[in-house]
Parts: sequence; structure tokens; C-alpha cells
Amino acid sequence: MPGIVLALIGMVVFALGYRYYSKFIAERIYRLDPNFRTPAHEFNDGVDFVPTKKSIVWAHHFTSVAGAAPILGPAIAVYWGWLPAFLWVVLGTVFAAGVHDFGSLVLSVRNKGQSIGTIAEKLIGRRAKLLFLFIILILVLMVNAVFAWVIANLFVTFPASVLSIFIQIPLALIIGIYIHRKTKSMLLPSIVALVIMYGSAVLASEIPALQIDLVQYFGGEGATFVFGMDAVSLAFLIWIGILMIYVYIASTLPVWRLLQPRDYINAQQLVIGLIILYAGLFITNPTVTAPATRTVDDVSWLPLLFITVACGAISGFHSLVSSGTSSKQLNNEKDARVVGYLGAVGEGVLALISIIAVVTLFSSANEFTAAYSSFNVANADGLTNFIMGAGVLASGLGIPEGIAQTIVAVIVISFAATTLDTAVRLMRYIISEIAAEYKAYALTKKHVATSIAVGSSALLVIMPGDDRGFGAGGYLLWPLFGTSNQLLAGIALLLITIWLRRLGRNYLVTLIPMIFLLVMTMYAMILQITTEWLFTRPDGDLLLFVLGSIIFVFAAWICIEAITLFKNEKPRRDLDV
Repeated sequence: MPGIVLALIGMVVFALGYRYYSKFIAERIYRLDPNFRTPAHEFNDGVDFVPTKKSIVWAHHFTSVAGAAPILGPAIAVYWGWLPAFLWVVLGTVFAAGVHDFGSLVLSVRNKGQSIGTIAEKLIGRRAKLLFLFIILILVLMVNAVFAWVIANLFVTFPASVLSIFIQIPLALIIGIYIHRKTKSMLLPSIVALVIMYGSAVLASEIPALQIDLVQYFGGEGATFVFGMDAVSLAFLIWIGILMIYVYIASTLPVWRLLQPRDYINAQQLVIGLIILYAGLFITNPTVTAPATRTVDDVSWLPLLFITVACGAISGFHSLVSSGTSSKQLNNEKDARVVGYLGAVGEGVLALISIIAVVTLFSSANEFTAAYSSFNVANADGLTNFIMGAGVLASGLGIPEGIAQTIVAVIVISFAATTLDTAVRLMRYIISEIAAEYKAYALTKKHVATSIAVGSSALLVIMPGDDRGFGAGGYLLWPLFGTSNQLLAGIALLLITIWLRRLGRNYLVTLIPMIFLLVMTMYAMILQITTEWLFTRPDGDLLLFVLGSIIFVFAAWICIEAITLFKNEKPRRDLDV
């Protein structure tokens, strides 16, 4: 079957979902009010609360939630065949992710830009809020550690991408200051910045001297350097240090100075990248060689498919971005439909091309099966398979595969960096909220909370890792990410459902995906806790078992309290919350 068929079916469903379903939700369920005074206007401080054009807020939101996860998850999930992953990405985006992201944003806007964790106190109670905040804290810590690991390894693997990434930072700063002072459009300056970035990526691909290859500087892969570390480990450690310094600065600067212009550039990167990949798809017309469904012995697709695809269909992390940063920049409440629902659709489009790039990469079904010989192999090689497949698609436009792979690596790193510093900013908010609850006011200060966020993330990522080598410590907790992330999405949908019921509105649009998500993730968490982390290995995995059990108990506790409240409380149409 041609890969074009998958693309056309997916794009038609996405378009119909945004055109009709999101409009129905905006008008009949969330009832957006263009005259409502948004938090960006009410609390405008020029740092976090800044009224911003919807195109720029969408760019920030889209690039913050896109990251590498919607590429990596689907590229791994095709292990069970392309059909289950395709169906969940398309239907999950329209009926779950769009509703979730859109609803989280509106709920936060209607609650003075507060985070989803703080809103939990108003809707369920203080105990639920604290339990929720601790779940969020663990999740964001995992995001920080693993995305830092991914970026550092991509710098090592694709040294031609480094120059372009470094150039983007001063360009974004210059654009941010220029736009802030002149109140001009960001479109033209960001296009110029993008041309410079891609020009440097092409030059670096062709001129080895422009490649910042620390491994070669230290003598090559086999060389042993200081403290017994090899060249790869030392290069990785240096990149982690540079990344931590960057995210500290980026997460404390006013959003208009770096976050907004950089995210706008990255959004254009993604749009251009998607155009290149989809255009390449239509020109090359590759055949889907991977099987539609596949029987495997090691890991069942039910329920782990929904956990593995994760951000490619729905992600609890999006509720943190919606309520943590996007709600504080929304100029008009009606913009929430574009920012929230269309942002989710954009991520679905990215997840779809990730599936197509991988399932058309191999020359035969046997070659695909050999490349995806086990679930562990799929996890290790999924991202690389996407970059290689994307390079093949881009070659349809006459772009050499080496240059195409560098540009794709630049896009992936840019999104991962966007997610990383947004997540550090969110972690700062969460630490401040928890500290305020326990009256540890010294920890609520911006630089103190940021130092804790950056320090703990750095410690986790450089912990002794697994067979992936030094610095893979972040992956010690990565098996928890999928289930924790989906549990967070389920709880966010639960909060939106309670809010809608209080207002006397139709809450089925959030109740149905909420039930499905919580059942699948609770089931997956029980399987992981009891069969994988405790008994499968001779010594078990105590860290994952303990943290997984805590998260499961906290989530179950929140759900029980919410269900009890939901059953006993009558609708109160006079309330906003």
C-alpha cells in the first residue's frame, strides 16, 4: 500500500476534527467569550503574563508540546504493526488530545492562569492538589532528564547540527528585543533567522571544519580521556553542562525575550519540515513495507500501545504547558481554540509522518522485522529510524540524504530544547507552589526554585546509567514516563469534566476519553509494577517499583476523591470554576 494513502486519510480526519468538532466544543461546551478578560491582561507583568498574538502563542504552545516525543513514541509503537499506531494517533488526536489541550487551556484562563495542579484544589480539595503536584513534579523531572539526554546524544551523533542550534539563540534574542521595542511582526525576522540556520546546517554538512564534534576533538570514539572517561562520555558530559546553563537562563528570562521568538522560529521549522517531508512523500510515493499488524512474544500491544504512542495521541504534559505558560500569554479567550486544539492537531500531523517515515523506510517486511526484532530494540533505534526515513523522504525534493538528516536533526533538537526549557520553567512554578503550601517561602523565589529544578535534572541525567553508557541515568525512570504522562492526562480530563458538570454543561466529550485513558493507564501501571519492575529481573527494579507504586496510589486516591465528589455534587451554573 502506498504511504500516501495513510497521509491522506489522516489529514482528512484531522481537518474534519478541527473544522467541526473543535468548533462544536468551543461554542457549545467551553463557550468561549471574546469579552472575557484573560490573565495576560489582568496580571500583565512583562515576564510571564504577556498578552500575545495568537500565532505566536500557538507557535510557543506547539513547539513546547511537540518536542521529540510525538516522533519517538509512534516510531516505537509501529513495533506492533502500523495499523494500531495509525488508528490511535488519528482518533486519539481528534477525540482525546484536542479536547484535553483545549480544555486545560480554557480551564486555566478561567482561573487566573493558575496551573492545573492548583486548580485541582478548587475542584477536588487541598489533598488532591498536593498529590497531583507531586505526580507532576516527578513527570517534569523525567522530561527534563530524558530530553537533555536525547539532545546531548544527538549533538554527539550529528555534530553538523550543533552550529545551527547555537546560532538560533542569539538570533532569537535579537528578534525578541527588536519586536518588543518596535512592536513589529515577527514573521519576516524569523524567516531570515530560519534561512541563516538552515544555511549553516547545509554548510556544516559539507564542511567538516564547521562541525562541532567534541568526540573527534578528544581523540575519537576509542580514546580514553580524563578520569578514565572515553571521548564520547566526556563529550556527553560537556553538552549536558552547557544545556543546563542554557535552560537555567532561558527559563528565567521574560517570555518575550527568548521563549516567544525562538518558539516562533521553531514553529516555522516544523511547518517547513512537515511540508518537505509530506511533499517528499508525494513525490517518492514509497510503499508501506511494514506489516499492518504483528504478533510478538515479548510485549502485548494492549494496553502498552496507548502508553508508547503517548504524546503522539494525547499527553498530560500538554496540560502543564496549557495551564503553565500558554494561558498566561493568551490575548483573547477565543484564541484558545487555535492554540489548544490546533496545537494538538499539529502534533498529530507530526506523529503521522513519523509513522509513515518508519514504515516505508525498509525494503521489505522481513527487513522491518529484523530491525524491530524486540521491543527493547524498537525503543533504542526508533528515533534513528525516523531520522533516516525522513532523510529518504526529503531526498525526493532533490535534497541529499546527508543534508536532509542534518536538517531533521536540527528540527528534532530545536523542539527538544524548547520542551526542555519550558519544562524547567514549569518545574520552577511547581516547586514554588509546593513550597508555598508548606510555608518554605525561600524556595518560592525564582532563582532558588530554578536552581533546584536544574540541579535535580542534571543529577538525574548523569547518574550511572544502563547499557546505553554514561549519562543514561534519565532512562532509569523513563519506563515510568508513559504511564505517568497518560495518568496526568486522564486526571486533567477528570478536572475538566468536574468543571463542566458544575456549570451544568455536557461533559461526555471529556468523560469518555477520560474513562478510556484512566482504564488503559491504570491497567498498564499495574502490569508494570507487578510483573516487570518487581518480578521479571532477578533483582527486580526497586526504584521503578517504589516510584511507580507511589504514583499509582496518588492517582487512584485523586480519582476516588473526584468520583465521590462527582456523584454527590449537584450542578452549580452560577460558577466559573
